Amino acid sequence: MTEIAASDLRHPRRYVRLDTILRLRWLAVLGQLAAIFIVVQGLEFDLPVIPCVAIIGLSALLNLVLQTAFNPMRRLEPGYAAALLALNIVELAGLLYFTGGLQNPFSFLFLAPVLISATALPIRLTIALGALAVACASALVFFHMPLPWEGEEPLVLPPIYLFGVWLSILVAIGVTSLYAFQVTEEARKLSDALAATELVLTREQHLTQLDGLAAAAAHELGTPLSTIFLISRELERNVNGNSPLASDLKTLREQAQRCRDILAKITQLSSTGAPFDRMPLSTLIEELVAPHRDFGINIKVRIAVAGTREPVGTRNPAILYGVGNILENAVDFARATVEVNAWWNTETVEIVVSDDGPGIAPDMLNRIGEPYLSRRRSADEAQNEHDGLGLGVFIARTLLERTGAKVSFSNRTFPDHGAVVQIAWPRNRFEANEIAAESMI
Repeated sequence: MTEIAASDLRHPRRYVRLDTILRLRWLAVLGQLAAIFIVVQGLEFDLPVIPCVAIIGLSALLNLVLQTAFNPMRRLEPGYAAALLALNIVELAGLLYFTGGLQNPFSFLFLAPVLISATALPIRLTIALGALAVACASALVFFHMPLPWEGEEPLVLPPIYLFGVWLSILVAIGVTSLYAFQVTEEARKLSDALAATELVLTREQHLTQLDGLAAAAAHELGTPLSTIFLISRELERNVNGNSPLASDLKTLREQAQRCRDILAKITQLSSTGAPFDRMPLSTLIEELVAPHRDFGINIKVRIAVAGTREPVGTRNPAILYGVGNILENAVDFARATVEVNAWWNTETVEIVVSDDGPGIAPDMLNRIGEPYLSRRRSADEAQNEHDGLGLGVFIARTLLERTGAKVSFSNRTFPDHGAVVQIAWPRNRFEANEIAAESMI
């Protein structure tokens, strides 16, 4: 009954935004620089500043490269997010090597990347990061430079104390990560269960109300339409055939009869009727485009002919709303033309919506997908009711991503202008509902 596969609920994909990782890395860079400044200038300890600043500088440089080369709103695959967290562990190990190893009180920061992984990444990656942190801590027991201290009274800690620090780091990584993982997993399962329940209840409510709504509409509209039909027929009989009113009365009677026929069809709809039929990709696109053809914008639809059969899926409300919202925005911002291109192969189904409007502002391009996205407008821009993309695009993108689609926003290449929205599904996800239905027959 629900459009969410059971496997998706039991094993949800986990993604972390690149922006989240970058914020944490920048916080680490600033904290490390502040600690070095305080130790060298405030406490006047002899610290190997150059290698420490070099490690921090490389970390900051990597942050700049990632922030420039990739969209900060991009959701990272778990493997890439784990790689960045592993790099944090290695960088911390390098800094601790030059500042006393496990004798340094900041050695407990090994917990931070593992704890973040436990709340956002799969358990196997968390275990791998925990093992890396333990390996780095173990190496620092034997290989490190002396702890910065006053030269006349150097601090020498007994081996049993260092063993205790190492053991406490090991236990803390295991216990806190396991606790964070269990709490996060329970919250995630509860959220998935509530979302699935909400979808099931909504669909069940639509199914139960459909027949009643059709019957009520037919009952309420049937009587006045019958009256209009009878009166128009009587007037048509009493009017001379050469009268200019004759053709108008005939048209009125025919349209009233057409409305009665439509109501008769509505009353015959069942819960497995048109709103839930399977539909080819071309039919889906035509249904979405049809309501926007009378707004003075030329909408060009191009369906690429492929060697494989056309993908067929069910009328998924999330896809209808998501693609429809993006198409509506394209029509609103376009000057004259909107293009809807679609193609498919054995692995991918893709829809590309583009327009010839002003395009997406550079300061907003990497932030599309955030709710209530806005920017300051000039007086001229304020006169335009279509001044930006906000909650509607956030909802559309979220719904499409829940169906398995990847949504990307860009601008046309100069000298062309306008926005381009690319929506791509794995073909098996696009046709998942059809396959599931056929397997039940």
